[in-house]
Amino acid sequence: MQMVPPRHFLYSRHHKGACVLLLVEATLPIMKDGPIISYVCIGSNAVDPEEKLAAAREGLDNFPGVRIERSSSVYQTEPQEYRAQPWFSNQVLQLRLQRSRHPKAFLLEMLRLENSLGRTRSNDPGLRFGPRTIDIDLLLFDGISSQDPICTLPHPRMCARAFVLLPLAQIAPGLHIYGRPVEDWLHRLAYRLEGRRIFQ
Repeated sequence: MQMVPPRHFLYSRHHKGACVLLLVEATLPIMKDGPIISYVCIGSNAVDPEEKLAAAREGLDNFPGVRIERSSSVYQTEPQEYRAQPWFSNQVLQLRLQRSRHPKAFLLEMLRLENSLGRTRSNDPGLRFGPRTIDIDLLLFDGISSQDPICTLPHPRMCARAFVLLPLAQIAPGLHIYGRPVEDWLHRLAYRLEGRRIFQ
C-alpha cells in the first residue's frame, strides 16, 4: 500500500486540569480507486500440459470478480533446480480483480484451484521444484510489497526466472519490479531463447 508524506495534526488532551496541545505526525495510506491489476504465472509438465494450462485459465476466469485481461505466449521451459524431469509449459496472465480482493485470500483460492486440477505436494524437500500437474504462482498484486511467509510479494524468485520475466515483458512491457523495468531484470539473467524454448 502506498503512503502519503507525513502530515502534522494538533491533538488536545487534558493534563492536571489544563488543556495541552500536542503536535503529532501521522502517515496515512493512499486509498486506490478502480480495479486491482495482478500477474500470475501458470505452469505444468504433466503429460498434457497445454490442457492443464487451459483448465487453470478457465478456473481463474471463473473466480468471482476476476477477469483475465492478457495472456502471454506459452513457453517451453528447461526445468529449474530439479533437472531430472520433463520440460515445463509456462504462461503469464494479467488479471483484473475487484478492489475488494485481498492478496492472501486470492492466493489461497488459487491453491484450492491447483488441488482441484490434481496438484499434490511432496513432503520431500528435494522435490520442491519437482514435477507438477499444475502450478499457479501469484507474481504481483496491485504493486503491494509483503513479507508474509504465506503470501510474499513480489514473488521471491520471479526476478531470477526467465520463464517468468520473458512472458511478463511480452504482456506488460516496462512494468516495474522493485523500481526496475522487467526488461532490466531479464537482461541480468543468463538464458537462451530458441523460438518459444527457454534454456536457463
